[in-house]
Amino acid sequence: MSSRPFIKMHGLGNDFVVVDARTEPFALTDALAKAIADRREGVGCDQLLILEPPANGSADVFLRIRNHDGGEVGACGNGTRCVAALVMGELGREAITIETNAGLLRAKAAGPGLVTVDMGEARLGWQDIPLAEERDTLHLGIDNGPLADPVGVSMGNPHAVFFVEGVEKLPLAELGPALEHHPLFPERANIGAAEVIGEDKLRLRVWERGVGETRACGTGACAAAVAAARRGLTGRKVEVVLTGGPLTIEWLENGHVEMTGPVATSFHGVLNGEFLA
Repeated sequence: MSSRPFIKMHGLGNDFVVVDARTEPFALTDALAKAIADRREGVGCDQLLILEPPANGSADVFLRIRNHDGGEVGACGNGTRCVAALVMGELGREAITIETNAGLLRAKAAGPGLVTVDMGEARLGWQDIPLAEERDTLHLGIDNGPLADPVGVSMGNPHAVFFVEGVEKLPLAELGPALEHHPLFPERANIGAAEVIGEDKLRLRVWERGVGETRACGTGACAAAVAAARRGLTGRKVEVVLTGGPLTIEWLENGHVEMTGPVATSFHGVLNGEFLA
């Protein structure tokens, strides 16, 4: 296999390897995706993002997303912002449409280094998340130690949001894996631990399925904002403070969720043919 250029980008420390496969297909297996994401022997990233030609005529690019463990997922909020900034820069435009396995996402420039993405509609039905059985998604009825009574939300991927006190001291690495793999979640789940720290302000930590705890999770921030509004803990527009920094999330009256935050490019590189083989 010939060498392939890539771009290393991040949104609030949630980092990505971006490979452009729009003109030359990229033969990617789960094992190769995992190898690229490996932080010791590969480039290292939370997610690998592949740019492909869109199937939908109204989209500017198709975004394929691989998690750190090599598995494919439908949505990645911080990654979508990074790709939006990249493609808007290429096209010289202030707004684009990105096709994903979770649907069409519309993005626009929101100021220097900032991008807003409409992450689509927050889905709240138990089948949408999905759950293994019918449950009230406002009170899922599962727990692990101090994490109890989560809210279920789908943002194109499954989330369980727990509201806690003392989130900074929470042993999330000990509690997250069992909840990620709980039998209630047939596709596993992203586990969010959120604390209300001010008026319309949340502090959030996320154990991301297939990744572990990340410095930032865009869909997790969207899910936490929706969950907090559903519980009456905040209004529909909140600041979500992640370990890597803040995102502004608004749950619109039409059910869609808009996310605004920064993007950055770390470096450009090349995956050599020997590694890819």
